[in-house]
Amino acid sequence: MAADRVDAAIIGGGMVGGTLAAALAQAGLSVALVDRADPAALTEDAYDGRTSAIAHATHRLLQALGLWARMVPHAEPILDIRVSDGPSLLFLHYDHRELGEDPLGYIVENRHIRRAQLQRHGALERLRVMAPAELASHAIEPGGVAVELADGRAFTASVLIAADGTESRLRREANIAATRWDYGQTAIVCTMGHERPHRGIAHERFLPAGPFAVLPMTDDVAEGYRSSIVWTEKSDLAPAMLALTDAEFGFELGRRFGPWLGAVRVIGGRWSYPLRFLHAENYVAPRFALIGDAAHTMHPIAGQGLNAGLRGVAALAEVLVEAKRLGLDPGSAAVLERYQRWRRFDNQLLLTVTDSLNRLFSNDMAPVRLARDLGMAAVNRVGPLKRFFMRHAMGTVGELPRLLRGEAL
Repeated sequence: MAADRVDAAIIGGGMVGGTLAAALAQAGLSVALVDRADPAALTEDAYDGRTSAIAHATHRLLQALGLWARMVPHAEPILDIRVSDGPSLLFLHYDHRELGEDPLGYIVENRHIRRAQLQRHGALERLRVMAPAELASHAIEPGGVAVELADGRAFTASVLIAADGTESRLRREANIAATRWDYGQTAIVCTMGHERPHRGIAHERFLPAGPFAVLPMTDDVAEGYRSSIVWTEKSDLAPAMLALTDAEFGFELGRRFGPWLGAVRVIGGRWSYPLRFLHAENYVAPRFALIGDAAHTMHPIAGQGLNAGLRGVAALAEVLVEAKRLGLDPGSAAVLERYQRWRRFDNQLLLTVTDSLNRLFSNDMAPVRLARDLGMAAVNRVGPLKRFFMRHAMGTVGELPRLLRGEAL
């Protein structure tokens, strides 16, 4: 590709930006991927600590992009999902066998997702990775966007894509407003070892402070059976929980989850992340598009954050690639507006649902608790309704871009 011109410049090389770069370059577009972090640091065991739920449709996208084969050894299938409300005996149970033989999804550690991306990036001739590097400035010009990096490198792109997270600098510079608030909750993340196998069951238990999720991970030769913990706690209490000894922290895990997996212990470090809501009022501007957390940041209550970001990847990649193949300008307003129409309304619905669920299940008033428990029990008994919710969780409902159907661009 020409040294000073690319079809797309992506600012932010996280899991969403990195996947978009792979999708566009694999389809023949020239791409510059700019990220502030050293790629090697992003894959270190101590960098993140989080896992991601990979929905069934997202799994198909990763397969189509040549990423999944590199993740398979580290991907634990989700065969069942159990949703419970504190000590209530009523619960909601999703069983993958009700829809066929495919798992409902997979749990993969973020570091393994990033490693797969870096390996794939190295094999794509149309992709230039500039990292660690920082954007210094950009300016809209006739026919493109002039991009200059802090180290003096400069090039022009047909479209500039912001994948730079919730606090997106590029969103602010584009004067795109966003609806946002802080939940007053913190996600405490760690890996839990346990004496009994999880059998591919993901648990989400609603407690007054917020949801407590136990997500099945692959077994480890040294550590044995493992699960990922996403413990939502009130932000003013989270520091005290993080300061506990491993023994005390393990006791608190067991107290919240119960005896189902036997004796439990903490493996490795603990991480914490503030929980926020954000939705950009627009996803596009002249020669500019938002993707991932820069466009929408949601509560992890349903494990859909990365999946929503990668659904955006599938839609944006499809419209840009189609435009390029038709000889159109991939940075034109008509092309970018198609992406916005495709994804913004669906994301608004998902954000509303996750926000409402968090507010509903964080309310410990007895009448509210009884109503939601009866609601879960009712859904559990109505097969067609439950299967509809299961397909939504798998990401297979609605107008799917080609990548989410497992097809090449």
